Amino acid sequence: MKIAIGNDHGAVELKQHLVNYLEGKGYEVVNFGCDTTESTDYPIYAERVSKAVVSGECDRGILICGTGIGISISANKIHGVRCALCSEPVSARLAREHNDANIVAMGARTIGTVVAEAIVDVFLTTGFDGGRHQRRVDMIMMLDRGESVQ
Repeated sequence: MKIAIGNDHGAVELKQHLVNYLEGKGYEVVNFGCDTTESTDYPIYAERVSKAVVSGECDRGILICGTGIGISISANKIHGVRCALCSEPVSARLAREHNDANIVAMGARTIGTVVAEAIVDVFLTTGFDGGRHQRRVDMIMMLDRGESVQ
């Protein structure tokens, strides 16, 4: 599985930790993120990762900023993205099972490395349940295209 990862200046250390962790588990990781702590703008990295995932260049994405909020909002502006902000593994599992999320976002200032590892492990190994959830994902994608779901 090929993973796109991106971050702003507030998440350089956690991003590098996760790159090493994921490569150690055999994942191919493509770094679309910032590598310095010099102030930068998270929408840049949200766009890079999102476009890599939506185009099929990468299978899934990981985004990290200080809280995960801004970078997840930015990612969800890209057509085809279903980015879930997760601060623990249960949400990551349900984001995959119920929403077929293709990108996970985290906050480097709100979680530590052990929790981040657990979140990405669950996010990358959990499948989409389909079934009744497919109808809802279809409706999300209708909204994404500007269509009404009513």
